[in-house]
Amino acid sequence: MYVRHLGLRDFRSWAQADLELEQGRTVFVGPNGFGKTNLIEALWYSSTLGSHRVGIDAPLIRTGNSRAVISTIVVNEGRECAIDLEIATGRANKARLNRSPVRSTREVVGVLRAVLFAPEDLALVRGDPADRRRYLDDLATVRRPAIAAVRADYDKVLRQRTALLKSLSRARHRGDQGALDTLDAWDSRLAEHGAELMAGRIDLVNQLAPEVEKAYQLLAPGSRPAWIGYRASMDGLGAEGTDREFLEAALLAALSVRRDAELERGMCLVGPHRDDLELRLGDQPAKGFASHGESWSLAVALRLAAYELLRADGSEPVLLLDDVFAELDTTRRRALASVAEAAEQVLITAAVIEDIPSGWDARRVYIDLRDEDSGRVSAVQG
Repeated sequence: MYVRHLGLRDFRSWAQADLELEQGRTVFVGPNGFGKTNLIEALWYSSTLGSHRVGIDAPLIRTGNSRAVISTIVVNEGRECAIDLEIATGRANKARLNRSPVRSTREVVGVLRAVLFAPEDLALVRGDPADRRRYLDDLATVRRPAIAAVRADYDKVLRQRTALLKSLSRARHRGDQGALDTLDAWDSRLAEHGAELMAGRIDLVNQLAPEVEKAYQLLAPGSRPAWIGYRASMDGLGAEGTDREFLEAALLAALSVRRDAELERGMCLVGPHRDDLELRLGDQPAKGFASHGESWSLAVALRLAAYELLRADGSEPVLLLDDVFAELDTTRRRALASVAEAAEQVLITAAVIEDIPSGWDARRVYIDLRDEDSGRVSAVQG
């Protein structure tokens, strides 16, 4: 799989871009702030419908405009597929596949299968649980696009149930049984969608675990062994952890136990939105105990494990390396470079060409800034 064309309109710092890309390695070279990372971000958005830098879409639209457009042409086993995404202000985003509109933008997920390495990856180890949940959900969605609908359904139920919890505090003290019966109905829906999302995550973690252990050993052979596991917001998960009926019943039981606390606080305290990907080195949690080098090794190991799972699915993913070589020491650079050498397409950003491993044969695309009436915009040097 590789990306043959990337087109941008009013995306971040790019007023317009039309890049013809090739198999093999391409390096986007330019000083920090010139817009090279925005190219990688656009490709990642085409793959996952999300940015690796921000949690909302509004910053992706160039200042002074109401929409941004990302267009890619992906080649997979000789067949081309065009993806067009329109990111809009104040209305729903739109998507087209092969120039035909689709009912939901989620239908484009999985067409471009990519793995991203970026400086932000350190948050996978040192950041909040939300960063690790997003890692799992993005990978699960790329491998099985139907997960996108599961996530959307769960998020919708979560928002509505949370709003109900906030409004029920007074009703609870009045003994309004009708309102509490409504909460029972939302509990059932939360458990239904939550169980499906959790089952997908737990299955994914079980597949990732041996790959993470192996990749970490490659990156840090003298360090403690790495271990990952799924930590749920409820107790009692065992071997039945991927059984949806078991998870649904466990979620309902946990919601019942925590109901008073939820009503008191006006928030949902149980469910996959409060779960975490547990990371350990030896007997210690990685967060708070891992050194800077160990944290980087574990973060890169998580991405390498994702790459191996996608390859095992039968499709070579596109590798996106966003200024990551500058963050790694010699050992980690060498390990990542060895993986990248075998990839069908690698797209890399670098502030200076010296950040790229020596001896790499790579096409170079230099990024510059130019002044226009609407302000400074990114451009490819002619």
